[in-house]
Amino acid sequence: MIDRQIEIATKDGHLTTFISHPERGGPFPVILFYMDAPGIREELRDMARRFASVGYYLMLPNLYYRSGVMEIGPLPRDPQSPERKRMVELMESLSIDKIMSDTVALLAFAGKQPEAKHGAIGCVGYCMSGQYAINAAARYPDRVAAAASIYGVRLLTDQPDSPHTIARKAKGELYFACAEVDRWMPLDQVEPLRQALRASDVNAEVELFPGVEHGFAFPARPAYNKEAAERHWERLFALFRRRLG
Repeated sequence: MIDRQIEIATKDGHLTTFISHPERGGPFPVILFYMDAPGIREELRDMARRFASVGYYLMLPNLYYRSGVMEIGPLPRDPQSPERKRMVELMESLSIDKIMSDTVALLAFAGKQPEAKHGAIGCVGYCMSGQYAINAAARYPDRVAAAASIYGVRLLTDQPDSPHTIARKAKGELYFACAEVDRWMPLDQVEPLRQALRASDVNAEVELFPGVEHGFAFPARPAYNKEAAERHWERLFALFRRRLG
């Protein structure tokens, strides 16, 4: 495996991005991995390596670069702690338009790399970034062949770029993994999400993971559930294999 961290120029600055891909056998299909709210950390880099290990050119961008923040560090469980309040501020500093602009820069960079395969790409977003993965599929339908939201938040809003409505513009296959216990994406929103996607005739699946909490796929989180986490890996690998090869 080859890992490297590079700076990609955007219209707002320089986007620090962790890249991982196999050493031989390329070029490899590109997958964009949009981080969750706690930001870049070794836990996410390890997950990026797992994607790359099965044959992908994985890009994990630091979405907080506009704020000059690379890694937030350990977060106390107290929601009122200064660290968690800072995380919320950083999360709120983002917007779908900003991340879509970053996506253009990421794809432009990948397009010049001999290890990265041209053509269809995949996207995956966790927590705050589920909405970004789905919006990427909708905004760039001729590039994004597969996109996944893993316990994504803000999937049903009254905004025109809400995932449950903008998904109709996607041509690729979409996958939504929802946790049964999730105060940021309550259980009573799961079926409306599923129905909205069906009504739009979108190639999408909404899967409910019973008995687990938001964050179940992250090994360092208290909510980690190994069985559910491994199932989510199986579902993602199958999705990307179907759509990207």
